Amino acid sequence: MEQPPPTYQVKGAEIRKLRMQAGLSTDELAKAALISRRYLNHLENGYRTRMRPGPYQRLRQALGLSADSKRLLQTPPHDSPEKR
Repeated sequence: MEQPPPTYQVKGAEIRKLRMQAGLSTDELAKAALISRRYLNHLENGYRTRMRPGPYQRLRQALGLSADSKRLLQTPPHDSPEKR
């Protein structure tokens, strides 16, 4: 059985914050990242939370983030010792 391609779980609020700090409209950022404006809106509003590697890398680059930046990524939930 073939494994599905990996995806990145992203923080929509962080995408919006960085876009606004860069002074970009959703249309401008979407064009720079080669994704649709609707897809970008869905990411920023939390309707979509996962991105494939290609669009994720283009979005990160369009926002001026380095290749090793994890700023857009959700942190995985930590299991607490109390949950046994």
